[in-house]
Amino acid sequence: MTKPVILTGDRPTGKLHLGHYIGSLKNRILLQNENKYDMFVFLADQQALTDHAKESQSIYESIGNVALDYLSVGLDPEQVTIFIQSQIPELAELTMYYMNLVSVARLERNPTVKTEIGQKGFGESIPSGFLVYPVSQAADITAFKANLVPVGNDQKPMIEQTREIVRSFNYTYQTDVLVEPEGLFPKTETEGRLPGLDGNAKMSKSLGNGIYLSDDVDTVQKKVMSMYTDPNHIRVEDPGKIEGNMVFTYLDVFGREEDQVTIAEMKEHYQRGGLGDVKTKRYLLEILERELVPIRKRRLEFAKDMGEVYNMLAKGSDKARNVAAQTLDEVKTAMGINYFK
Repeated sequence: MTKPVILTGDRPTGKLHLGHYIGSLKNRILLQNENKYDMFVFLADQQALTDHAKESQSIYESIGNVALDYLSVGLDPEQVTIFIQSQIPELAELTMYYMNLVSVARLERNPTVKTEIGQKGFGESIPSGFLVYPVSQAADITAFKANLVPVGNDQKPMIEQTREIVRSFNYTYQTDVLVEPEGLFPKTETEGRLPGLDGNAKMSKSLGNGIYLSDDVDTVQKKVMSMYTDPNHIRVEDPGKIEGNMVFTYLDVFGREEDQVTIAEMKEHYQRGGLGDVKTKRYLLEILERELVPIRKRRLEFAKDMGEVYNMLAKGSDKARNVAAQTLDEVKTAMGINYFK
């Protein structure tokens, strides 16, 4: 029996941080270890180029770092196919065919695209590649006939755009070649969007408010000790608030079952007064290091042989290309443009 297919990935624009870990990486490991899915994980370098076209060297460097992050958290290339988007030219060809089924007005109405255009400050100078990247995403998803696509809640419009393209293609060419995917969304808001150390709504590379999987223990300690807490909790004896206090937010996210009694006691103590921020931060550091130490250790081991890391990416890309080529062949046959068959 054929396994359901999962497709997921990341834009390689820097090393991955705890937001990525909580929001997607941990779940990928769980899905991988269930052994119920045929899973593809890709580095979306072409998508990264839509708004970093003049920074291709940075994307090149990020490919290696993101691959190391994948391996260090436990993604296993023997169980999942890890590949680089740009090494699958069939994806670009599929994108071209799909673009003819989507209007510019529809792309401009996409809520995710509209939000990101505002955030990036493009003004009237929106790169055409950025405007159509939802179509490229549809090509990524459908090339592997993905049934499930794990994404954040902010990506729901992108999944719906893909579903529209699938329906339009299958209707236009009277076929069932393309598979309509379902989104796999976070169960909680924090799981999907870990706040930054500064209390900002999202941990972000551009805001510099994150802890990276590759950070050493001294760096993690400095970042934890500078975390946003309750600005009115000036003296140890002062009652403090836990709402909006990043230390307690992170304790809720990273604390395990055996930590819950201690966390509950600390919350009660902090709110009545008598518990200082330094003590809560030291406890959080212990919790985070418990998670990060094995990741850091594996990353250092894999980094000793980057040639083998790139060899893994090459093998994964070859496998992914074979799958995408088969889908492209079926698409062209359905369209009636497989002229020499």
